[in-house]
Amino acid sequence: MKQAPVTVFGPDFPFAYDDWIKHPEGLGKLPTEHHGTEVAIIGAGVSGMVAAHELMKLGLKPVIYETGRMGGRLRSAHFPNADGIVAELGGMRFPKSATTFNHYTDLLKLPKKPFPNPLTAAAGSTVINLAGKSDYAETMADLPQMYHEIANAWDEALESEAHLVELQQAIKDRDSQRIKSLWDPLVIAWDDRTFYDFLAAAPSFRKLDFHHREIFGQVGFGTGGWDSDFRNTMLEILRVVLTECDNDQDLIVGGSDQLPRGLWSHSPDDCTHWPAETNLSQLNNGATRPGVVGLKRHSDNKITVTDQYHNEREFSAVIATCQSWLLTTGINTEESLFSQNHWMALDRTSYMQSSKTFVMVDRPFWKDIDPDTGRHCMSMTLTDRLTRGTYLFDNGDDKPAVICLTYTWMADALKMLPLPVERRVELALDALSKIYPDVNIRQHIVGKPITISWEDDENFLGAFKGAHPGHYRYNRRMYTHFMQSEMPTEQRGIFIAGDDVSWTPGWAEGAVQTALNAVWGVMNHLGGKCSANNPGPGDLFADVQPVDLDKGI
Repeated sequence: MKQAPVTVFGPDFPFAYDDWIKHPEGLGKLPTEHHGTEVAIIGAGVSGMVAAHELMKLGLKPVIYETGRMGGRLRSAHFPNADGIVAELGGMRFPKSATTFNHYTDLLKLPKKPFPNPLTAAAGSTVINLAGKSDYAETMADLPQMYHEIANAWDEALESEAHLVELQQAIKDRDSQRIKSLWDPLVIAWDDRTFYDFLAAAPSFRKLDFHHREIFGQVGFGTGGWDSDFRNTMLEILRVVLTECDNDQDLIVGGSDQLPRGLWSHSPDDCTHWPAETNLSQLNNGATRPGVVGLKRHSDNKITVTDQYHNEREFSAVIATCQSWLLTTGINTEESLFSQNHWMALDRTSYMQSSKTFVMVDRPFWKDIDPDTGRHCMSMTLTDRLTRGTYLFDNGDDKPAVICLTYTWMADALKMLPLPVERRVELALDALSKIYPDVNIRQHIVGKPITISWEDDENFLGAFKGAHPGHYRYNRRMYTHFMQSEMPTEQRGIFIAGDDVSWTPGWAEGAVQTALNAVWGVMNHLGGKCSANNPGPGDLFADVQPVDLDKGI
């Protein structure tokens, strides 16, 4: 019998979003008098586009506002004069466990292939360069003993401190109550403790010296080093590990922005109210509306949305998928639309800085074999040098390839912030030349480099949320905001969504799940209901809601 896989089923809110969206009876039904009702969607990232797509299927008319480019943090930058060759500036690796997100990539038939993470077959080979010494490996077995000691200590810590095996089995079984019985006590135990605290306190790591923790921070396991997360609450790391977000990942061939753009032009077969072949582009007259600069309550209890050209439009409901800080810094939002508790949560959200720099090269030259060593001349590289992570993207021997010269976080990303792209490239090439002194990377570079610093983008102000200790209550307030039956009237009808509202920031699955929460919220707000055979997240909320630390288990 085939073993059920680990998926992003909880652990905080174990609801089967992937089953809900695939059920033959659909997400629910609205009263016919609301068919065609306009709902504002602020932000055309994956969360906004999923929400818009599902609301359209319910018979509503999503009106999409976007101040920048469609895609949000699924931002694929195309190298000029090279068809289909992209640099993924935002989301670039998508775990197989992200089954709700993958429902939409499958719907659009987007091609995928394994992401070249360290020590994976897709990478071919990996070089770990620390303290001036390089180790070459094709699999974990090729690494020196110290790395195995660290890996074993990590596995032991996850089991002894977090019941990893039992929790993952409950996730595989989709046993919501078992998940909560194991996870909720961990929330109480670890909300106010950091990732570094977890490592320093775990018996398996206390048996090792500081150097082991240092190497773990530089290299980590799965997608690379984790020391930039050391300050964050351990709960965020546990969620990633439990749900296998950090391993067995794919990339989307041709760019991840094909997903939001594909939903824009996709015509579902099962739309209520709208004629066949209707899509979001048609309902929006072929273009998104301008960016939003104002939100306020209208006298008849609708919400007035003001765009950057001062055009006002009234809506029965609004879904805001923009970065939460923009509700105070970029959008003049009437204070009464949210409770003071929600304002506190939105404003206290902490964001991670991140920087990437890419170059296009003439071919995947790194696969050339060094005749003296019999090894690849260059590899996916993890290092303590300025570059930190260098990823190699092979588009085929007959096509240009792409190198992500440097992928950095937090303090390492801030080192890049004031520098122009040319200087970033030079610094990265200089660092890599010390690791690969016999490889002339420069001779292979073609075209202009591409870079990004997410904290320097006025529409994002950071890559994604990195919750600090003590932030669980804030996250719970944001995630559960779609449950509005007990809110005063002046706070109803506006819903928040996006990966920074989710429990899994930085993963598109969280953006999709919160979008679906908002869809349920809008449907409920307008008098709609789910089928009894396919209850939605709000219908099951009382049974599987996230633990409330103010009330206890």
